[in-house]
Amino acid sequence: MELTVEGGPVFLADHGKGVDPARPTILFVHGAGMDHSVWSLQTRHFAYRGWNALALDLPGHGRSAGELRHSITALAEWLWSLVKALDVPAVTLVGHSMGALIGLELSARRRRKIAGLALLGAAARMPVHADLLAAAAGPGARAALLICDWGFGPRGHLGGHKAPGSWMMGHAMRLLERSVGPVLQTDLTACNAYEDGLEAAAKVRCPSLVLAGEFDRMAPARQGARLAEAIKGARFVGVPAAGHMLIVEQPDATLDALVEFVHLAGTSARGG
Repeated sequence: MELTVEGGPVFLADHGKGVDPARPTILFVHGAGMDHSVWSLQTRHFAYRGWNALALDLPGHGRSAGELRHSITALAEWLWSLVKALDVPAVTLVGHSMGALIGLELSARRRRKIAGLALLGAAARMPVHADLLAAAAGPGARAALLICDWGFGPRGHLGGHKAPGSWMMGHAMRLLERSVGPVLQTDLTACNAYEDGLEAAAKVRCPSLVLAGEFDRMAPARQGARLAEAIKGARFVGVPAAGHMLIVEQPDATLDALVEFVHLAGTSARGG
């Protein structure tokens, strides 16, 4: 489905279900250089169990047009515009990596309508190495290679995709290669510049979950645990045998944690 947000068309993958204000809504926010497709193994579950399960493309990403936003704060305000455009009573936000920072900032700034917050592969500070920032400007595939090398744990490097015949790192490489240049560089620069994670965490009041991969080298699990400690009442869950790309490395464990979270948080009477 498509909506117009701040003057630009926005694509949201909805599994053909559309949006019904009578159903609970869960909104999935992708990471740097990615798009809605990274969530396909989680969104299907919720879409067929009574949820408005929506995986968005951020401005200038995937099938969404519009100008790139150059800071986590600007992205959070844009996401708030999207939440209002959906015209539903409340949303549960699920964000990965950069998407987690966006969800964290929005939940701190705009508590109204945010029913729950799940942060995957997240830390209060997510600095980006200068070499990666330079490579992200392109040309070439070096930035995609660096992200995949560091982002995937042993499972991703050796195979084990949930779908037979698919290659985790190959899919991520193709996706990231399409964003090399202004999109990837802008995203990574925004992550690198964001320093307000702990301050934002202290302001969050909705039920929250922080989910971290055991072998995450981009947002180490210990930093995820520290972030969870800074959010009142937040729950921390470690995912064994996963790196930063836990949503594709361990999709079932990621989904199980999300399903348990929304039930414990009381954000759905029908999920799962």
